[in-house]
Amino acid sequence: MRIVIKVGTSTLAHATGRMNIRRVEALCKVLSDVKNAGHEVILVSSGAIGMGVGKLSLSQRPADIPTKQAAAAVGQCELMYTYDRLFSEYNHTVAQLLVTGSDVEDENRRVHFHNTLYRLLELGALPVINENDTIATDEIVIGDNDTLSAIVAATVQADLLVLLSDIEGLYTADPRTDPDARLISVVEAITPEIEALAGNPGTKLGTGGMVTKLRAARIAGEQGIDMVIANGARPELIYDILDGRAVGTRFIGRH
Repeated sequence: MRIVIKVGTSTLAHATGRMNIRRVEALCKVLSDVKNAGHEVILVSSGAIGMGVGKLSLSQRPADIPTKQAAAAVGQCELMYTYDRLFSEYNHTVAQLLVTGSDVEDENRRVHFHNTLYRLLELGALPVINENDTIATDEIVIGDNDTLSAIVAATVQADLLVLLSDIEGLYTADPRTDPDARLISVVEAITPEIEALAGNPGTKLGTGGMVTKLRAARIAGEQGIDMVIANGARPELIYDILDGRAVGTRFIGRH
């Protein structure tokens, strides 16, 4: 299988912005094992700005663009250093791709992006993709890696897209405030009723929320790709997802 895994800032970092070492190590171990089993893996990783916040000892996520870009520049180094070190322990080579909206919207650049991704997979590398937050101001303001991961999945005709988040999946209400909220295990179609369940943007360090996840599900679904939202605090759930077990919320792609 060709699998795109998206991991959010809330999964990679503590609330302080500092890296959640135990969780990142577990994620890299699981993904290495998945590759060892013969699957192709692409990792779409958020966290550059969030980790830059921690590395620069900022009290909170910055609101102004220049400081966001500075935090992203610092945090991206931390991210890739960590991925390179951890995946190397399991004899896997990572490759960094930083993209902007124009890389997927412009036809010529999209072709180059597509060709590079396919060649990296042929060479056995594990591509790690993030938005180029250090230069793309529009992407920082309106961009998100949920949508990017769906675009990547569509680009490489992936078999599955998995979004690792700070929530189990899509609920009938916000489980953090409503004790009667129920997890929706399967979504056959994104109806207005499903869209109405999406809440506000997520954590203080991240930019995502259920709205962007539903957008990603729609992009992937139109290409016939199933998408699963699962709890990023338990990277081992990826094994169950690949085995076809019920985990989180699965959005069924159109076939």
